Amino acid sequence: MVWKSLCIAALLSGMAVSAWAETSKTWTADNGNGTFTNPLFYDEFSDPDMIRVGDWFYLTGTTMHTMPGLPILRSKDLVNWEFVTYAMDKLDLGPQFRLEDGKGIYGQGIWAPSFRYHNGTFYIFSNVNGQKTQIFTATDPKGPWTRTEMKRSMHDLSVLFDDDGKVYAIWGYQGIKIAQLTDDLSDIVPGSEREIIPPNAGMGEGVHFYKFDGKYYITSAWYEGRMKMPAARADHILGPYEVNPAISIDEDFGLMEGYRLSDMWGRGDTPPFTINPPNLAPNGRMSLHQGGIVQTPQGEWWGFSMMDYNSVGRLLALSPVTWKDGWPYFGLPGNLGRNPRTWVKPKTEDVQPIRTPYERSDEFSDTALKPVWQWNHVPVDGKWSLTERPGYLRLKSLPATSFWDAKNSLTQRAIGPMSTPTATLETDGLKDGDVAGLALLNRPYAWIGVEKMAEGLTLAQFDQQTGKAVRVKITTPRVWLRADCNFLTEKARFSYSTDGKTFTPIGDEFTMVFQLKTFQGVRYSLFNYNTSGIEGGHADFDAIDIHEPYPQGLMKPIPYGRTITLKSDQSQSGLSVKGGKLASGKPAPFDVIDMGLGRAALKTGYAYISVADNGSVSLKTGQPARSESFQWIETPTGELALMSLVNHRFLRLDPKTRAITADSPGPQSDGKDGVRFIWTAK
Repeated sequence: MVWKSLCIAALLSGMAVSAWAETSKTWTADNGNGTFTNPLFYDEFSDPDMIRVGDWFYLTGTTMHTMPGLPILRSKDLVNWEFVTYAMDKLDLGPQFRLEDGKGIYGQGIWAPSFRYHNGTFYIFSNVNGQKTQIFTATDPKGPWTRTEMKRSMHDLSVLFDDDGKVYAIWGYQGIKIAQLTDDLSDIVPGSEREIIPPNAGMGEGVHFYKFDGKYYITSAWYEGRMKMPAARADHILGPYEVNPAISIDEDFGLMEGYRLSDMWGRGDTPPFTINPPNLAPNGRMSLHQGGIVQTPQGEWWGFSMMDYNSVGRLLALSPVTWKDGWPYFGLPGNLGRNPRTWVKPKTEDVQPIRTPYERSDEFSDTALKPVWQWNHVPVDGKWSLTERPGYLRLKSLPATSFWDAKNSLTQRAIGPMSTPTATLETDGLKDGDVAGLALLNRPYAWIGVEKMAEGLTLAQFDQQTGKAVRVKITTPRVWLRADCNFLTEKARFSYSTDGKTFTPIGDEFTMVFQLKTFQGVRYSLFNYNTSGIEGGHADFDAIDIHEPYPQGLMKPIPYGRTITLKSDQSQSGLSVKGGKLASGKPAPFDVIDMGLGRAALKTGYAYISVADNGSVSLKTGQPARSESFQWIETPTGELALMSLVNHRFLRLDPKTRAITADSPGPQSDGKDGVRFIWTAK
């Protein structure tokens, strides 16, 4: 079973804290050997849109109810990204944006932005539930950015500045509409709105609109049934449009569907919620499905798209694009529509250094918050500070009935595949009724914190799903609060310490789920609110540390120069040698030969595992070449998958027939295809 590999991953945790892992303290997709491993970020980056201006690529995405919003990142190689700014500091369009009157905009703020550049100006067009389309403009991506509002709303719009000076927007779900925009972009030109693709044509939503070599292209997201990316093309902007049902389909890297709310939108507000268990079936519900395409200065084409990565959120992946019959397929020539999790980085004029957009740990020593932080809804200015007590984040409590409606909760995206936030809290400033601590903001949520009552301080851990709170009395004013989060098992455990060294578990194991109420993944949150209906005292957070045991694309480094065995994760059988031929049986020893760019040849005696164009596999003597080279790829749960460079298909040991071929398009979530291997060094 796939979940068996999680036990193996856990056994590797000691290795993950070695020098191998210390090369990066936070997730980087760059493997340092000329390759990258998806996701680009192991924290949520949903509804992405990307543009290239000169040598730079710029990226933004959905931020929903968090402030500031619309992060802008930039990169020259599409793999290493740096933070530029947020296009929006706050968006206050009414009481619900401020968590007032018992209402909020969870999952209803800024979403599905369209990023564009034209004649020296950067544009971001974005949706807001119940509001009109917002436009953000700047002449420098660093800002300042100016916000204006259109006279109408267009669902999941994409904007195209055409060569003739006219500007068009397309939008919709399944039925795709188009309209010319007025010169000031505030409205559509009267009489220009029309449907260009009917609802039954196979297009979805989340459209991206392009013009390449005089032809118009649209990519979209389809999420009913098998999630996929359809595309359309036309010679004229108004059509007729020809639809390709899938330029990307079924690519989930072998990740299984995890825990999900039965009512994904969380309309039933009373816990306990019904939570569906993980589903191993390869039903296409996790596939890459929304994104677009870009071309590099070197002429390469690349695709970007997101996938639902369970409770950690919707993550961003990068794919080589192969043009065939005039369509931009995600994937390599031998495996169109599928996306290698590990592949060679885009070519650039100069080698780019490894960069990550955010520092996640924070000692709050600056006078401004680090860019990684976002407020849950619009913050209340004057009720938080980094300067009243230098070196501390001070959160002043405001009345709230629960963590869910607490104002001034400071959040950052959780990061996978595993991470542990530890917050240091000083409680001297708390007043009666105050509750302060560290939370996992999700639906359901959970937190660990300190409650101040007349009789003293209580350390508490609360689980919204069960409604259960576990409490212990404490006397020390300084406490460390920790949440160990495993986004592969989707389980979290809480613990606390009064000396920063010895941690005591508290509460039961908490299940993290994927849901659409917040339309975001789990968020780490620092909070302080008062349950007495009044303003209380203040909580001082000295620091937060985010520890990541697996900050790179491989849980274990490639064992070049070592001898290993390869066992199927479905049985005790593996790759064996019988009568001079490759066979299924007791795993035989293979030497791992470095072929460069994260590739390996597997040698047994004087022969190498070799793949033919048709996917047949044999042993071949002589010097290893392309036929003997495999891209060394790990599944998200840590098993090995070997992709042949001959046909871009994966080596597999059929669990039923025991045949060994290289014909699989990629690992299935249920593991029954025989693509996953467990390697062990001899």
